[in-house]
Amino acid sequence: MELAPRQGWGRNYSFAIIKSFLIWTFTLTVCLLVVGFPLVVVMMTVGSLAAVVLQSVLPVSAVLVVAGGIIGANLLAVFVGASVLTFKGIHPQEVTWLRWLHGDASPLHTSVYAACPLTCDLQSVNAH
Repeated sequence: MELAPRQGWGRNYSFAIIKSFLIWTFTLTVCLLVVGFPLVVVMMTVGSLAAVVLQSVLPVSAVLVVAGGIIGANLLAVFVGASVLTFKGIHPQEVTWLRWLHGDASPLHTSVYAACPLTCDLQSVNAH
């Protein structure tokens, strides 16, 4: 009779691990594309030079080998990073700089429109 609760707990734990891994994968991919843009530019520059150098050795597939290597290295880095963060027990909801995952994102500022001096007092007058 003790096996039933453990099986349910195992499913929830597995779901939490998979969910955490997928969220970390998405987050690290976005960070690589947005924040790591200078790194991507450097990788593409080095890749272009490597394709030109390999063109004499592999005339047909030099670009394919270099592009596959760069894309594979990026995917490997994202998946390894996501798996390390997941299996260390760092959940994305606990990270403070990922505010969009918390669900309680309060705006950093409130918008003030040009018509506000004319219309903002109407709400306070109607409330009294």
